[in-house]
Amino acid sequence: RQQDRRDPPPTCSHVGAMADQHLRPGQTAPANPALIDRLLAVMERDIIPKTREGVGRGNKVFGAAMLKKSDLSLIFAATNEETLNPLNHGEVACINGYYAMVNADEDKRVDPADVYFLATHEPCTLCASAITWAGFDNLYYLFSHEDSRDAFQIGHDLRILKEVFKHEPGGYARSNAYWTAYALPDMIDRCEPEQREAFVRRVREIKGAYDELSNMYQGTKHLCKNIPLK
Repeated sequence: RQQDRRDPPPTCSHVGAMADQHLRPGQTAPANPALIDRLLAVMERDIIPKTREGVGRGNKVFGAAMLKKSDLSLIFAATNEETLNPLNHGEVACINGYYAMVNADEDKRVDPADVYFLATHEPCTLCASAITWAGFDNLYYLFSHEDSRDAFQIGHDLRILKEVFKHEPGGYARSNAYWTAYALPDMIDRCEPEQREAFVRRVREIKGAYDELSNMYQGTKHLCKNIPLK
């Protein structure tokens, strides 16, 4: 059963659970600076370079990666490939690329229960479904749906959530029977002050890189024939 493979939720008292019921999972999870450091590093070293190449071909700025829970080593990283197919969002491209890899080399297969799934941006409904069907019990992201709409000028995530599924922003279940979604800014807020300040500086630099990539995409997106929802 999928729910039996999830990471255990943070322990809290009944009173605390009632008080925390409206908080996002990352706001109640224990501080985990080692995981935060590694996820940011994968964005800096693996995803952003791929995204820079992808944006150069006319793709959006969204990327994703898979890491082993055991040692935080990288399994696979990818970026959006919508110029090939409008369904090739960053998360979908990552999952597809991973399975292409393991179908060619079975030794590289990793049980989904042993994987951390990282998305640069809070997954849209398509990608959240892909993550669900792929069997992952978690997902981590840096930029929110609101960031995608406001900072990156791509508001389809929230619009689809509202128009198709009748949910307001944040209305979906970030913790459910299949997976739990953690926002990295929430996790950073729970770190000790010195660690938090260092992470905030890194996030600021990452956001700067994505601002540049977003400007590149916005300047060329009208040329992309295979992307109906730009």
